[in-house]
Amino acid sequence: MGRAIVEAPLFDFIQSLPKTETHLHIEGAVPWELLQETFPGEFENYPDAWASDFRYDSFTQFEDEILGYAHRYYTSPDRYYESAKRVFQGHLNQNVRYVETSFHLGIVELIGGPGKDILEAIRAAVPDELEVRIFLGMVRDHYRGELIPLLDQIHTWDDLDGIDMHGHETIPWRDWAGVLWKRVQESGKLTKSHAGEFEGAKDVNTALDLLGTKRIQHGIGAAFDPPTLQRLLDENVTLDMCPVSNVKLRSVSDARSHPIRKLFDAGVRLTISTDDPTVFGNDLVHDFEILIKDLSFTPKEVIQVVRNGFEVALVEEDQRQAWIKELDQIEAIMPDFAA
Repeated sequence: MGRAIVEAPLFDFIQSLPKTETHLHIEGAVPWELLQETFPGEFENYPDAWASDFRYDSFTQFEDEILGYAHRYYTSPDRYYESAKRVFQGHLNQNVRYVETSFHLGIVELIGGPGKDILEAIRAAVPDELEVRIFLGMVRDHYRGELIPLLDQIHTWDDLDGIDMHGHETIPWRDWAGVLWKRVQESGKLTKSHAGEFEGAKDVNTALDLLGTKRIQHGIGAAFDPPTLQRLLDENVTLDMCPVSNVKLRSVSDARSHPIRKLFDAGVRLTISTDDPTVFGNDLVHDFEILIKDLSFTPKEVIQVVRNGFEVALVEEDQRQAWIKELDQIEAIMPDFAA
C-alpha cells in the first residue's frame, strides 16, 4: 500500500503551480524511506493510515501514531538535519517555493533541551532554491519546569521566525500563552495557533483574543458561526488549512462536507498544506485534489488559494510579487478540467 495516485491532467495542473506550504510539522513529515534506512527491517510496510479510506478513531490514536515515529527517529539535531534536508527536497520536487514548518517543544524536552541546536540543524538543511521559515510549536500546558527558562528566552532566538500552539484543543487555555505570544510579537516574530479543528468557533475566538494572532491553523469551526466568520474577515485572519488531515482525523465527516468552500466563498483568506504527511500519506497534490474534485474549485479559484500563501509569506515584497506574477502568467493560459 502506498500513497493514492492523482491522475493527469489534474496532477499536471497542480504540479505546475508554484506553491507554498504554511502548515507543516517537521516531526510529522519524516520521510518513510528515511525511517526504513535508519531502522532496517522495521518499516517495511506503509502505514494503514495511508489508505484513502482510512480514518483515525481519535486524536489520541493519531498522536500515538505520530509520536511513535517522532520519538523513535528524532533523537538529535543531526537527525533533524537529515530529515529536513529530504523534506525540503520533496518540496522542491512539488514545485514549492516557500515553506513554514515547526519543530515541537515536546521533542526538545525529550532530547534534553537543545532547542537552538535543532533550529540551527533545520536551518542548515534549507536548500538555496527554497524559502523556509521555522517556528517552535508547543502545547497549552508546556509552560512548566525546566521549559520555563527556555520559553522566556525564545523571543531572542535570531533564527527563529515565530511560534505556534499545537496539540489537544481540550487542554484549557492558560494566561501564560498570552504573555508569551505578546512578547514574541513585540520582538518582530510571527505567531500562530492551532484552534477550531475540533472544539469549534469558541476555540478560534479564544485564540484570537488571548494570543492576538492573525494566523490560525485549521480553524474550520469558524465556518459554522456567523459572528466568528465575520470576525475573520474584519481582522484579516488567515486560516492555514489541511483537508486530508481534517478528513482522516474526522474533523469533517467527508471531503465533500469540508467548510473550505464556504470559507473561501465568504472571502476568508486560506492556504492549503499537508500538516503531518507521514501519518496521513498525503502531499500537496492530494490536498488540492480535494478542492477540485470534492468541492468544485475552479482552476482560477485554486490559483487564488495558492496566491494567498504567497501573500502572507515572510519575504521581501519583490520576491512576493515575482511569485504572484508567475501565477498570473499560469492563470492566463490555465487548463480546463472537470471538477
